[in-house]
Formats: sequence, structure tokens, C-alpha cells
Amino acid sequence: MTPAPSPFIQSLLQRNFVSALPTATIGSIIDLLKEHRIGAVVITDGEGRLAGILSERDIVRALPGRDDLLDDVASSIMTSEVITTGVEATSSELMQAMTENRIRHIPILDGERIIGIVSIGDVVKRLLEKYEIEARHLKEFIYS
Repeated sequence: MTPAPSPFIQSLLQRNFVSALPTATIGSIIDLLKEHRIGAVVITDGEGRLAGILSERDIVRALPGRDDLLDDVASSIMTSEVITTGVEATSSELMQAMTENRIRHIPILDGERIIGIVSIGDVVKRLLEKYEIEARHLKEFIYS
């Protein structure tokens, strides 16, 4: 039996994540990033399993001296050793994984199946909302 998603992961999870095949061109990946206003695309194999992740950062690193980059395939520059987390991860675990590995996107797995992706922006936004609510409750308590 798989663990239940932590409330934090549940509130963040972008279940409709954008994915592409390893054979997709870098040009088409850039179009996806721009169209969906995201910073990374999950690369999946033909069966929907995680094969890698391709971020804006990966593309920028590959650019110097590569006039043909747009026609190259995603698998040539994607990160294939992907840092992932499970559905039970807490906010602290997510932030620690992102900070230690210097990454901004983490795919969320349920067993071996990818069920979504979380970005650092999502984490920060959710934590700010949480702290604002806590601060409001404290003010209400103090002034009541």
C-alpha cells in the first residue's frame, strides 16, 4: 500500500505536468516551456515512466558553441539522474532536497509512477501563505 500524500505535497502537486519524449527536439521543448510558462519539462519514456528532466538551466548550459541545439533531441542534454521525492515528503524534506541539490523542480513519484512535479516557486508561495495565516491568527489571539 502506498503512503498517503502529505498535506503539503497534496496542496502543491501540479498533476497536469508537461512531459515530452526523449526524442523531442530542444526547439519543441523550448516551445512547451514558453507556452506553459514553466521552467522544466518532465521527460518520460514511451510508457510514461520518468526518463529525465529538461530545464531552462539545462538548455542555457548547452547553448555555448551549439548552433544546431534547437534540432538536437532532449535526451542529449536532459538530466537523466533525476532527484525525486515520494508523495509523503514534508515541506522541510522538499526544501532540503532542492537546496542540497541546487535544483528548482522535483518530480513526485508514487512508487515508480510519476504523478506530478513541484517547483521551488510553488514551495515558497505555499509557505508564505501558511506563515501569513499563522501571523494573522497570532494577531487575532493577541488583540482579542
